[in-house]
Amino acid sequence: MSETTSDLAPHSQEPHEDLGGKLNWLRAGVLGANDGIVSVAGIVVGVSGATTNATTILTAGIAGLVAGALSMAGGEYVSVSTQRDTELALIKLEKYELETMPEAEERELADIYEGKGLSPELAAKVARELTEKDPLQAHADAELNIDPDNLTSPWQAAWASLVSFIVGALLPLLAIALPPVSYRVWACAAAVAVGLALTGLISARLGDADTRRAIVRNVGVGALTMLVTYYVGVLFGVTVG
Repeated sequence: MSETTSDLAPHSQEPHEDLGGKLNWLRAGVLGANDGIVSVAGIVVGVSGATTNATTILTAGIAGLVAGALSMAGGEYVSVSTQRDTELALIKLEKYELETMPEAEERELADIYEGKGLSPELAAKVARELTEKDPLQAHADAELNIDPDNLTSPWQAAWASLVSFIVGALLPLLAIALPPVSYRVWACAAAVAVGLALTGLISARLGDADTRRAIVRNVGVGALTMLVTYYVGVLFGVTVG
């Protein structure tokens, strides 16, 4: 029985690691979609407060979609590239320290595990065995919380943000474009409320948070954004009958 359990143990850990990575990307996608919904909804509703001309509203919405998607993708690429460069620099330093002072590094690793609650003898044994197996992996994980074989990808982050923003932005854009003039703003508001409720629900589930609070917060921010931008459009625009 114990043999079966030990055989299953390594496999039971792998899906959790894969799932964690997928959840991180899913969370980033949900946040990107949320930004797309709110920002483009603010633009199209704001322009609708100034004019009923469908071409003008759609042009502003599409411009907001393109600019927002590229801005988010570019921001993610720069941010994650900086993070990756930092990780590579830390790994390079760790390699140098392992080559020039292996005993001190092993002692440092033992101190880390001892600080986590292991006895000095067991901590030293764990540090020695991990170092013998893969010193860089062991030290990068314990000291830096970095996996040298699974560094963050700037391009993957950029594409995830680009696509999720576009998907989210299409919701208010289509909702403002398809209905008759008299129903445009209300249809957009309703579609945005549903979309934000969904992204709030998903993000709360992913973060193990209170779903009701997340939904109310999400929808509230979106409603406030549309309300403010609509009356800004009314204030500075001339509504065309």
